Amino acid sequence: MKSKASAPGKVILFGEHFVVYGIKSILCSINKRVTVTAEKTNERKISINSEIGTLVLDPDESITKINSPLKPFYYLANKALKDQNEGLKIQIESEIPLGAGLGSSSACCVAGAAAIFKVFGEISKEKILELAIEAEKTIYQNTSGADCTVSTYGGLMEYDKNNGFRKIEDEPNFQLIIVNSNIKHSTETMVSKVKEFENKNKEKFHELSNLESKLVNDVLKLIKENKIEEIGEKLNLNQKFLEEIGISNEQLETMIKIGQKSSYGAKITGSGGGGCIFALTNNSNLEYTLKEFTNKEYECFAAKIDFKGLNTF
Repeated sequence: MKSKASAPGKVILFGEHFVVYGIKSILCSINKRVTVTAEKTNERKISINSEIGTLVLDPDESITKINSPLKPFYYLANKALKDQNEGLKIQIESEIPLGAGLGSSSACCVAGAAAIFKVFGEISKEKILELAIEAEKTIYQNTSGADCTVSTYGGLMEYDKNNGFRKIEDEPNFQLIIVNSNIKHSTETMVSKVKEFENKNKEKFHELSNLESKLVNDVLKLIKENKIEEIGEKLNLNQKFLEEIGISNEQLETMIKIGQKSSYGAKITGSGGGGCIFALTNNSNLEYTLKEFTNKEYECFAAKIDFKGLNTF
């Protein structure tokens, strides 16, 4: 018995870092995917293979003793094999750049949960999401679950700590150019840096949080009206806020300036310090913006909103 599932990566359009302090964020799944194939085996082993390595272990190992980025897959496989006298062979293929803030780990967990558990019978999206978040917590203990949620359901989503997520039903007609700085960064370090800024600048941070909250609410209306140029202006404003809280740097800002000149707007996506930026385009300026980055030899690609989310086959 074999099953296959794929799930999309994501971009944070608005609200990163401020979301930690109760402000809404807006996320968007993109048409770059992780595909996971799971197959029952007669040998009671868990075998996981991907471009970043291989992990072969017996079931029932302690998850805390496993030091591998493939640990979430082992967690899911081990859970699925409880009371089963079989093993699992798992193959992972990804179109999403790793460690770039594009939700590759969440997409892995969602596609992994779907493929692995579907080998043993039907499973709902709600249950897959629950399992995916559990698996992601084996690497990121404090995950909000937002990335796994947008990967499961696709499209656009607003998220805040108090109310969880809400699917945005509108389908705006924009595309993104995603540009990888190839600068290694740590989400944990950047979150700590913002906390330090907040501790030292309470009043300023409170003011920026209020401005961010208003900006996100304005954007939700603009998405409904498909006003791409105005959304781009809000991206540029959001970038200024991120620069003020200290998660930007000269290399990222050089890339962002190229995006802001050639597209409707550009900003960091994710924790900052490195990773990716994105520029907002549509058919009128997509090729031009892409060319501006490729001419300067940046690693980049065009992405559309993925409205499908998790796909099992």
